[in-house]
Amino acid sequence: MDVKTILSDLVAFPSVCETSNRDIADYVRSYLASHGVESDLIPGPEGDRCNLFATIGPKDRPGYILSGHMDVVSAEGQRWSSDPFKLTAADDGRNVARGAVDMKGFIACILATVPEFVSLGLGRPIHIALSYDEEMGCRGVKHLLPAIGGLCEKPLACIVGEPSDMRPVLSHKGKAAIEFLLHGLSGHSSNPALGYNAIYPAADLILRLRDLADRIAAEGPFDHRFDPPFSTLQVGTVNGGTAVNIIPEHCRLEMEVRSIPAQDAAAIVEQATAAAHKIAARACEAGGVLDIRWTETSNYPALAPASDPALAELLVQLTGKQALQSVSYGTEAGLYAEAGIPAIICGPGSIARAHKPDEFILDSELAECLQMMRALGGRLQHD
Repeated sequence: MDVKTILSDLVAFPSVCETSNRDIADYVRSYLASHGVESDLIPGPEGDRCNLFATIGPKDRPGYILSGHMDVVSAEGQRWSSDPFKLTAADDGRNVARGAVDMKGFIACILATVPEFVSLGLGRPIHIALSYDEEMGCRGVKHLLPAIGGLCEKPLACIVGEPSDMRPVLSHKGKAAIEFLLHGLSGHSSNPALGYNAIYPAADLILRLRDLADRIAAEGPFDHRFDPPFSTLQVGTVNGGTAVNIIPEHCRLEMEVRSIPAQDAAAIVEQATAAAHKIAARACEAGGVLDIRWTETSNYPALAPASDPALAELLVQLTGKQALQSVSYGTEAGLYAEAGIPAIICGPGSIARAHKPDEFILDSELAECLQMMRALGGRLQHD
């Protein structure tokens, strides 16, 4: 099967994050089996989602992981010119579908190269690691990583195929997302004193979070490999109240932190939750009825450049492109690095097309990725 046929098959699975991915996982597993490659499914606690891990070559020698995620973001509410879950090929080389670039194009390139990997008699293995719910904060890979030690010798490194125009990327920021739920007391708006408006303390919390973001921007720490060169914090959504004549009993807001490698996102989150705790305590001391609770909805670490330049040098040689110091988006690479497996980002297509209507990947970009895969296989054939 050629890469476009495989890509067409992959995008036909509407593997939207937070839904079952068993169909696409079974497809990949069946495809690998047809080429004599065994694979393992590593389930998550959700019950309907799983990661997939496979090895081509000797399991008892350190090798390289090719990492991708099977999930995609929803196309709901977007205006597509064609069915988002059917690959549409254009005359100019575009291949349009949800997930075409983020990141089923990379997975299609892996699978298309499997027969070649098998035929090479690899001296070092190539591992295929496919995860679920990456788009929801890299949830799936957190259940995959602990299992790798029992499936193969510790890998030398991991190549995460997020779209980077096939440029090796050395670092990215980390992320933490927090949902705050404020609970007050409802009542008729004709007498606000008989209730407790949850929107007002939410507004107070939002201003405190803004001040925290401004302080970090002014005081650092700083890392000029990134733009902006400091950790960021913002409130992204606010929802409260049911009607203008009802005292709002609930208010919900979501906060996101993007942290540079030198600053732990958890330390920023701790300051934010401490501010929420103080607001709730002050309200109760004044006789109010206010409860504030928070839940972490997403969390993955930043990726710092590896101390050993060997991985970056290898990818520069495989792709013929100079490395890029950093990107603003996050990936599973930080989690691999945190687990002791050096990681780098390198995948086909542009991240600027991801998550948008008429997302696409070019024929030429798929060809570039296939060339990199073959070059890696050739390196490992006699290693």
